[in-house]
Amino acid sequence: MNQPLMISLDSLAQPIDFEALEAAAKSGGCASSSCGSSAKPDDMDADVWERIKDHPCYSEEAHHYFARMHVAVAPACNIQCHYCNRKYDCANESRPGVVSEKLTPDQARRKVIAVANEVPQLSVLGIAGPGDACYDWTKTRATFDRIAKDIPDIKLCISTNGLALPDHVDELAAMNVDHVTITINMVDPEIGAKIYPWIFYQHRRWHGVEAARILHERQMLGLEMLTARGILTKINSVMIPGINDEHLIEVNRWVKARGAFLHNVMPLISDPAHGTHYGLTGQRGPTAMELKALQDRLEGGAKLMRHCRQCRADAVGLLGEDRGQEFTLDQLPEAVAYDPAKRAAYREVVARERGDHVAAKQSAVAAVKDSAQEGGTLLVAVATKGGGRVNEHFGHAREFQVYEASAKGIVFVGHRKVDNYCMGGFGEDATLDGVIAALEGIAVVLCAKIGDCPQDMLTAAGITATDRYALDYIETAIGALYAATFGRAIEQAVA
Repeated sequence: MNQPLMISLDSLAQPIDFEALEAAAKSGGCASSSCGSSAKPDDMDADVWERIKDHPCYSEEAHHYFARMHVAVAPACNIQCHYCNRKYDCANESRPGVVSEKLTPDQARRKVIAVANEVPQLSVLGIAGPGDACYDWTKTRATFDRIAKDIPDIKLCISTNGLALPDHVDELAAMNVDHVTITINMVDPEIGAKIYPWIFYQHRRWHGVEAARILHERQMLGLEMLTARGILTKINSVMIPGINDEHLIEVNRWVKARGAFLHNVMPLISDPAHGTHYGLTGQRGPTAMELKALQDRLEGGAKLMRHCRQCRADAVGLLGEDRGQEFTLDQLPEAVAYDPAKRAAYREVVARERGDHVAAKQSAVAAVKDSAQEGGTLLVAVATKGGGRVNEHFGHAREFQVYEASAKGIVFVGHRKVDNYCMGGFGEDATLDGVIAALEGIAVVLCAKIGDCPQDMLTAAGITATDRYALDYIETAIGALYAATFGRAIEQAVA
C-alpha cells in the first residue's frame, strides 16, 4: 500500500528550519494549518473540542501528539489512602504521588520554561501533588501565576482528592484553569471507610465512615460547582478488586449525573515494596482483562478515558514516556527565557499530520464496520512512539497500546506496560516471558520491527506478531489486519 509521508516530529529537537518544515507539511497533501483542528467528533460541541483537542489526558486522539508536565509543588495532603505512600520513589516507576524532587514555585517556573524550550510537544501543565493541589493551595496558586505570565498559551490543570476543592473553585475559574481531575473511589461511605483510614478537615482528623461521608459530600459539591462554571472535570477511580470494583458502576452514574466530562478507571498498583497498606496486606490489583471487562460494562455511562498512564507527580513528556530525569534542577540553567518558536513550529506540523490521520482513521473505521462479521472481534497491541503510527521496535517497547476492532469500528481500549525485551541489542527470555504475560487476551501485535526469536515465542504463546504494517497509521494497519484475519477484501479501502 502507499505509505503517506511521515513528518519527523523528532526533528524539532534540532535547530528549526522553518522552510523545510513548511515543505514537508505541504508535501503531505494538506496545506491548511487548521485541518487537524477542525476534525472534531460529531457528538462534541465545537467549544469543548477547542479546549481538549491538544490536551493529551482529555483527548485520546491528542495523546498521540501532545505532552503534559507535572510540577511537584504541593507536598501536603489532607487524606490518607490505603494505596498511597508518597515516601517511596523509583525514577522508572509511573505511579501517582511519586516524585524525585519537590519544587518551590520559582523552581517550577524555571523548570517549566526549560522543558517548554526543549519539548515542543508540551501543551499542558498540571499540579498533581505529590500531596493535594487544593490543600497546598498557596503553592499551587503561586506556581500557576508565575508560569501563566511567561507561557500564556499553556493549559493549566490540577488533580485533587476533592476535600478542599469547593474552597477554591472560584479562584480556579478566575485563573482560567478549565480542566480539573478529582479522584473519586466511592459514593458509599461504608465502602469509603475501607479505602481511607482518615481525613483532615476543619482543623481536626476524622476517621472511618464519618471521614468517608465528609469526603464524599465535599467531592460531590466540588464536582457540581465545577460543572456550574463550565470547567471540564475528569474523574479518576482506582479499581480495587473486592473493595469497590462493582461499586464503581454506581460511581459512574453519580459523576455522570453531576456533569463529569470523563471517567477514568485505573487499576490499583499494589506492590509490597511501595510500603502501602494494600501492598503490605496482600490486596491485589486487577488483571488487564478484569479492568477491560469493568470498563466495557461502564460504556453508556459517563464517557470513559482508557489511555491513562497513572503518571508520576513530576512526569514530563508524552503519555507513556517520562523524561523527568532529563530535567532535574541540577541540569537546568539558572537563568531561563522562554522561546516559543519550537512549540509554534511543532503545532503547525502536527495540524497537517492530524488532518491526514483523521481521514485515514475515518476510512479504516468505516471499512471495518461495513465488513464486520458476527463475533468478529480482534484485540490488537501496537508498539508506537507516538504520532498515531506503528513505529516502535518490539524489543524497545515499554508499553503496547491496545485497540479492539469489531462491528463498533476500531476503538482504543487501553495499554499494557512491559519491560524492554531488547537491552543493548540482546533479548532476555525471562523478560519476554513477562511481556507475553502482559499481553493476555491479545491476538496480534503490530510493531515496526521484530526479531525471529521473539516472534517465534509469541507464536508459540498463541500471539501473532508482525512488522508488515510498519509506519502505517495505527487504524489503517488494524483495518487491513482485520480484513486479512476475517477474509474480507477491504484492504484497498483502508490503504
